[in-house]
Amino acid sequence: MYNKEKLNLPEYSFRYRVSEKHYQIFDVVRKKYVALTPEEWVRQNFVSWLIHEKKYPMGLIAIEKVLMLNELKKRYDVVVYNQKNLPAMLIECKAPNVVVSQKVFDQAARYNLVLKVAFLVVTNGLEHFCCSINLEANTYSFMNNIPDYEYLF
Repeated sequence: MYNKEKLNLPEYSFRYRVSEKHYQIFDVVRKKYVALTPEEWVRQNFVSWLIHEKKYPMGLIAIEKVLMLNELKKRYDVVVYNQKNLPAMLIECKAPNVVVSQKVFDQAARYNLVLKVAFLVVTNGLEHFCCSINLEANTYSFMNNIPDYEYLF
């Protein structure tokens, strides 16, 4: 079983099961069990934090959906939609042992060429970074905190 590393997030309770191949964790957003990998551990904890602490509506969170980027199929980690059902925040999750580097930000920024969100978050469960994106000026600025849901508009 994946050794569930202590993250820089509150502890949450999850449902688990063992399949023939691996341990699985229940994803409340996708409403199914998924393989419990280090990246999935971060994703599940971060999404739980958004729902429980930051009051993000579970129904406006999408996980691992396909997007087309330069005729290539890519899969983003998490997108949060605003109440107008427009993408508002893109979250890129990495395993705790992956350094949050410029390469990780570049990956998220490429996805944002398609999604055009106002907030970009990168996390490895230990460090969390959030940028506010000004699409018109093509600029960004790092924020001290990840905004509560009510500020995504």
